[in-house]
Amino acid sequence: MSVLNRYWESTNESIPNESRTILNEYLLSLKLENKAVATITKYRRFLERFLKECKIPIEELSSEDVRKWLDKFSVDKKPKTVDLVLATLSSFFSFCLKEEYMETTVMKKRWKPKIPKALPKYLDEHEYAHVKRIAEQLSVRNRALLLFLFATGCRVSEASNLNIEDVNINKRTAEVTGKGGKIRHVHFSEECALVLKEYLQTRNNEPTEPFFMNKFGQRLLKGGIQQVLKKVGIKANLRQSFHPHVCRHTFATNMLARGADLQFIADEMGHFDLNTTRIYARIPTEDMKLKYQNIMG
Repeated sequence: MSVLNRYWESTNESIPNESRTILNEYLLSLKLENKAVATITKYRRFLERFLKECKIPIEELSSEDVRKWLDKFSVDKKPKTVDLVLATLSSFFSFCLKEEYMETTVMKKRWKPKIPKALPKYLDEHEYAHVKRIAEQLSVRNRALLLFLFATGCRVSEASNLNIEDVNINKRTAEVTGKGGKIRHVHFSEECALVLKEYLQTRNNEPTEPFFMNKFGQRLLKGGIQQVLKKVGIKANLRQSFHPHVCRHTFATNMLARGADLQFIADEMGHFDLNTTRIYARIPTEDMKLKYQNIMG
């Protein structure tokens, strides 16, 4: 494997050797825990910046040293970004304490910024119906892709990584690989199943082939999926940008409006923490009542 692909390894020579060795032990521990590639890469970049700019040996770091760096880093940064960096540093320093590279805790709970609790961005009933009408004008692949995202609430990476052998159209289930390599089974509607079957009939299929393919016969990657949805959003004149996570949020709000309980929704979406799913219960009550009436009558 090339150095470029060793996402769990820092080669940043601006970091003191001893600190970089500890950093790489930490990153390897994340990989062994099956943390997502994107998570490890993000953590590595934040920690590389910290260790490059704060060259004090890890065993000599104090709360004041970390606080000074945070003050500089936080200028013009969004609270969510600062919170992510705090979480990254906390995880790294916890590792250092456990491995006895540090003797005292340097992070303070009071540093955590207040983050506005925004509601998930989802399509309301009229937007949802309009986008589905637009989908009828799309190619069979794009229609299958859109209906699959709406029906399952899958993440864009889960849809991209899907192979033909992972989908059972007769049982209307698919086996997807979620964050941390965790496998789960999702379900989809009869309407979705019919379009998925129609799409497969346009191809010569091998079980190990990607389910969604681009025009070159290769796997449709996350960027390609995002572009498909972006064009649909423009065509539908949506007020918000249309991306795969909007489909995921729309799936959750539709399920909640139909009376599904939060644990069922969490299982379908691959949420390991029920608190992640509870955000959907914060959608205004009247809006949910109206949505339920419009869908169910």
